[in-house]
Amino acid sequence: MSLLVKGADLLGRGRADLLVRDGKIEAVGAALDVPAGTEVIDADGLVALPGLVDIHTHLREPGREDAETIESGSQAAAVGGYTAVMAMANTEPVTDTAILAEWVWEQGRRCAYADVYPIGAVTKGLAGEQLAELGLMHRSRAQVSMFSDDGKCVHDPQVMRRALEYVKTFGGVIAQHAQDPRLAPHTACCHEGPISGRLGLPGWPAVAEETIIARDVMLARQTGSRLHVCHLSTAGSVEIVRWAKSQGIDVTAEVTPHHLMLTTDLVASYDSVYKVNPPLRPAEDVEAVRAGLADGTIDAVATDHAPHALNDKQHDFQVAAFGMVGLETALAVVTETMVRPGRMTWEDVAYAMSVRPAEIAQLTDHGRPLEPGEPANITLVDPQAEITVDRDASRSLSRNNPYHGRTLHGRVMTTLLRGVPTLLEGRLQ
Repeated sequence: MSLLVKGADLLGRGRADLLVRDGKIEAVGAALDVPAGTEVIDADGLVALPGLVDIHTHLREPGREDAETIESGSQAAAVGGYTAVMAMANTEPVTDTAILAEWVWEQGRRCAYADVYPIGAVTKGLAGEQLAELGLMHRSRAQVSMFSDDGKCVHDPQVMRRALEYVKTFGGVIAQHAQDPRLAPHTACCHEGPISGRLGLPGWPAVAEETIIARDVMLARQTGSRLHVCHLSTAGSVEIVRWAKSQGIDVTAEVTPHHLMLTTDLVASYDSVYKVNPPLRPAEDVEAVRAGLADGTIDAVATDHAPHALNDKQHDFQVAAFGMVGLETALAVVTETMVRPGRMTWEDVAYAMSVRPAEIAQLTDHGRPLEPGEPANITLVDPQAEITVDRDASRSLSRNNPYHGRTLHGRVMTTLLRGVPTLLEGRLQ
């Protein structure tokens, strides 16, 4: 099939048309020679981005299909402009073997809405004691190159060191959920500070995140391996990563949309939709992570899309599950917090939400420039369009949406996966 994206803003190169045929971009320019019968998408006023890539998604399958499935999560991804998502390993059972990694990969291949790639567990059962089948998962058909115990920290420094040494042999990366369990006990449910004290909620301090990141960047330097910091959330963490990069240590970091927008004062409502791990932080931390993303210290925006069934989320704050959904609103949040205030350009957004995540995850067919010969993974965005977030309109099976009722800017209009519309003019295909 052939398709013409007409009059899109190509990231500082002005308006142009993109001719797509057989899954690839065939030509870029004006007055293109278009085959008869070509479908035309009017992109006047829209920004064309390479298809978004999320390197931190929880799809819950296998085991918790009541909260999300690979198919429903992929539909939410398409609505959010994503063409590729990385599925975290904390499923039931845990993705800690080659067989389970291949199963997730195969389920993803059957889905037509986004490419789904498994992230393998670092340790068996996420227990933090014995390494999982890292080499076998990498050599499987899933070709896993990213490993994480996300939801739990690899807290034992010797285990973390061995994991870093192991993945170095094939160029893999360890993505760490930085949370010292002694500084952040299991009873902790929010940021430790004046608000948690006033509310009587047990909290954990910023240093619980920062000490693990500091330890791990030193281990990465010692091993010469690749470290990725998941959902960085504090000013101190930004400074540690900035220092590590200045020393040439091979470390990358991500920030979530909710840590770019939401602050810990929301916890005062006792609404469990605002319970997330790491917790929402004070305004000074939000400002620091925005600055870190703007100056490149933080490499990528990753959603940490964490759907939960109502029976897990609608509890007292202390016992409710951690997590928020985020695939469908991520780009609008980045537009609101970073683009409209002038802290990022759309070229910066393309880098942080597509190009760099694809590089970190080693996805060769995603995050590519919109040029002839490249895969036609394309996201078209109306940067001026207002959206009022409605959790009940979500394609996700879960409703734990912290932006419900908010008005944001930046609507994804069309998502193309290898030239095939998964979302067309705002409608899921």
